[in-house]
Amino acid sequence: MPKRAAVAGRPVAHSLSPVIHRAGYAAAGLDGWSYEAIDCGEPDLAPLVAGLGPEWVGLSLTMPLKEVAVSVADEVAPLAATLGAANTLVRLADGRWRADNTDAPGMVDALGAGTRPGDVVILGAGGTARAALGAAARLGADRVTVVARRADAVAALQPVADALGLRIVHRPWDDAAEALGAGDLVVSTVPKGVADPLAGRVTWRPGAVLLDVLYDPWPTPLAEAARGAGHRVVSGLDLLLAQAVRQFEMFTGVPAPVDAMRTALRSAAAAR
Repeated sequence: MPKRAAVAGRPVAHSLSPVIHRAGYAAAGLDGWSYEAIDCGEPDLAPLVAGLGPEWVGLSLTMPLKEVAVSVADEVAPLAATLGAANTLVRLADGRWRADNTDAPGMVDALGAGTRPGDVVILGAGGTARAALGAAARLGADRVTVVARRADAVAALQPVADALGLRIVHRPWDDAAEALGAGDLVVSTVPKGVADPLAGRVTWRPGAVLLDVLYDPWPTPLAEAARGAGHRVVSGLDLLLAQAVRQFEMFTGVPAPVDAMRTALRSAAAAR
């Protein structure tokens, strides 16, 4: 039977996930497998999932579906339950759906094993910020500062931080440039354009690393500023690949052909 998977979200037309997964299917010899993009808002996810036939093996989820996905699934993996966010729905052998999160471990994979930040600063307080908290916990962070306009959005992250054993502090958006300058690791999770005014205003801590989850457009002004100041920058493309590798293996049950997936992603990104 042909197998199907897709990335769902809104907007989703820009997503490079189909490029990565299709390249993986071809390299792994998975004939008859397909991967597409589905425009889907929060109210549409439950009926979408309910209507998927037995040929469907999984969904990759992007904004704004990461939090609602937890309530749509029949089963929730421990990490996704802790974070209250899932970027992956996997079809189980019995037909039920399991929510999981590959964003948090994907961030750790993209940053590399040698990353050991004391102070982590997260820009934004949405679903991807929850994954950043998970990554901060896995990396052994001592302190986490969340920069966001709304205090209530940061308060909503408090149960996640408590479950992960992290202490978080809220800094208002007006203090963003100063807050980013205090981070050993800065993770920008905000949408396109939001962090652009901060470029050139941050006095980066020596040895600081920036992970900017955006990849369209790339590089972002914030990433350009950090790189121009001599700092290591990890892109949204790096994260996209890392989390997709884990999804690929969940969907297919076979090892991901990482080199082929990386090459296809880089070629597609360069062609934009």
